[in-house]
Amino acid sequence: MSPALIARRSLAVVGALLSFSTLADQADDDLRRAAKLHKAGDTVQAVAIWESWAGKGNVDAAYNLAVIHQHGDGVSLDYASALRWYLQAAEQGDKVAQIQIGLMYQTGQGVEVNPEEAHRWYTMHRKHHLHHLHEPQMVAWRQQALALIDERDRREQLASTRRNDAQILADLQARARQSATPQHTTLAAKAD
Repeated sequence: MSPALIARRSLAVVGALLSFSTLADQADDDLRRAAKLHKAGDTVQAVAIWESWAGKGNVDAAYNLAVIHQHGDGVSLDYASALRWYLQAAEQGDKVAQIQIGLMYQTGQGVEVNPEEAHRWYTMHRKHHLHHLHEPQMVAWRQQALALIDERDRREQLASTRRNDAQILADLQARARQSATPQHTTLAAKAD
């Protein structure tokens, strides 16, 4: 391969990366603008921006469209549209959209209740990324979480034990006071 060909291909790759970066920045700006428009009550214009970006495969735009349709926020309540937009985001790996689809199947929101399908959507991302299970950073995070949970459990157990000990001591002291009080009943009084 000639040096000129390598240089041209390298420039093409750099150009594509810069173009992608510019497109991502433009999407972020447009999505922020759409959110502000929606918050200000101009949902029609916000939806137009979100639909444009969702049509280009933007996950955030598809997710936003799903949410407003699922809750009837500025648009008609439309579970079918919500599911369609969630699916678009979920199929691109969006975990939150996958969970929302699972919730829709669990509660029967726009679809028939289907616990198996709900479970599939809930666990889809986890199963897809099981290969991360033994990565050193994941192992360290799990160990850290377990240590924090263990420490919390020990503190709670110690506090509970101290409360129980204080209650037992108070009960024993009350019994001791009761025993120290003279009993005025005699055998003759008991016989009557």
